[in-house]
Amino acid sequence: MTDKPKKSAKMPPRTFLCVVDESEELSQALRYACRRANNTGGRIALLYVIEPTEFQHWMAVGDRMKEEAREGAEELIQVVASVVQKRTGHTPVVYIREGKAEEELVKLIDEQKDISVLILGASTGPEGPGPLVSYLLKEKAGTLRVPMTVVPGGLTDEQIDAIS
Repeated sequence: MTDKPKKSAKMPPRTFLCVVDESEELSQALRYACRRANNTGGRIALLYVIEPTEFQHWMAVGDRMKEEAREGAEELIQVVASVVQKRTGHTPVVYIREGKAEEELVKLIDEQKDISVLILGASTGPEGPGPLVSYLLKEKAGTLRVPMTVVPGGLTDEQIDAIS
């Protein structure tokens, strides 16, 4: 009697999560993520975290600041989503959250089981790779549910294309 090979269930496409911010290294991380998505039949997810405002003196002013932060987040994520659309031919999944970036990122990864890989860009500045990369490497690297790829911010497009 021989064992029949088991039918493998079709695996869902990989989802590569990029954190969107105003950093220079976002460009390299996004290029890398789009290349990986194209090469593996995957898709892109984008996360923008609106940090809490400290201004609490007048409620109306604080509300207006939150509103402006939300509008800015939506504008930036729209621009980044259009870049992803151009590079991959697919609309990315978009998440906009409010809170501490580190906490919201970890929560999102835990909640969204379809996220397969976290891709972050590392700053080339003297202050280090950036607060989010530093936090994740020091505090969460061994406990994240998904692998994390850190793309050096100093890589050229050609270098990224060669490794992705």
